[in-house]
Amino acid sequence: MMKPIIAIDGPAAAGKGTLARRLATTLGLPYLDTGLLYRAVARRVLDAGGDPADAATAEGAARSLRPVDLDRSDLRGPQADAAAASVASIPGVRTALLAFQRDFATSEGAVLDGRDIGTVIFPDAQAKLFVTASLTERARRRWLELQAKGTDADLGTVEEDMRLRDAKDAARAAAPLRAADDAYLLDTSEMDAEAAFQAAMAFVCSRIRIVSMRDL
Repeated sequence: MMKPIIAIDGPAAAGKGTLARRLATTLGLPYLDTGLLYRAVARRVLDAGGDPADAATAEGAARSLRPVDLDRSDLRGPQADAAAASVASIPGVRTALLAFQRDFATSEGAVLDGRDIGTVIFPDAQAKLFVTASLTERARRRWLELQAKGTDADLGTVEEDMRLRDAKDAARAAAPLRAADDAYLLDTSEMDAEAAFQAAMAFVCSRIRIVSMRDL
């Protein structure tokens, strides 16, 4: 039986990563945070003193990306967020990373989260979710993450950075952030992680018709 591909898209700090990881564990599927690919590309550019908005530089970094680059500890934070948004808007970068993402999931199935999984990477995924939350709530969550890591961040600045990132993601010509027409919209603004998981799991089971774990 062909194993399912579950596509989870949405803006930053909506809870899609936490949800995707738990779904993958529960369903016994590989998990890929595709946003880390763009963050890793951005970090390679920054390490080399380059401009993340420069197409040639960013495309070169994408083509030379190695799996070990995804294990770095400095792929999140305001600088990484902004740089990742820049490289993700470059069509050549997205093309360079397309095969990596498809190869990851094709043979064994997978849960993938990002911003264009259901619209570009796997438009025929068996289950698609678009996970979102209000800007205020998403900024609060990201601010709490930064505080927990010892980063002294201003909540208003975090919210403004996130607003700008949202606008850039939605306006880019290459794979703009949007919900696939057949995606299940899950607004987690008023949900805790358990409620979001239960809602997502119910939808996924209805789409891939899981009767028992033996069906996977």
